[in-house]
Amino acid sequence: MEQLLDAVGRFTQWVTLVMIALVAINVILRYSFSFGSVWAQELEWHLLAILILLGLSYALQRGDNVRVDVFYAGYSARTQRLIDLISLGLLFAVAVLFVKLSIPYVMQSYSIREISQDPGGLPYRWLIKAFIPLGYLLVALHCLAAFAKRLTEQRDA
Repeated sequence: MEQLLDAVGRFTQWVTLVMIALVAINVILRYSFSFGSVWAQELEWHLLAILILLGLSYALQRGDNVRVDVFYAGYSARTQRLIDLISLGLLFAVAVLFVKLSIPYVMQSYSIREISQDPGGLPYRWLIKAFIPLGYLLVALHCLAAFAKRLTEQRDA
């Protein structure tokens, strides 16, 4: 699981670089040459969505998620373990719910061949929507792996 999430992390790093370059080019073209592109602006939002949806599981794996460490650090190892197990269980339930609810959303978009409503916008709106269940599936898988790992750790560690 760690190898998969490391690969996802590397992918999101490249997505970030592409997004930064795209935003910079769009700003330069818009303000220097009065040239803008609807599809390029939409692509920025699509890349941001991919970055967030896929990067979430990678951030969780690395422990870069938001947590109230001021309180957490003061707890015993056993209490920290219990908090982690409860948190992972709740996050798993939410992630599974998001996967379940988002699949029909993606399928509907695919079945009606949804495209951007803006002239010159991007086609294949279902493609970006497909990252919703994918991103939350990765979160759910991470939760399972982390839960199993945390559950098997020694109680005194």
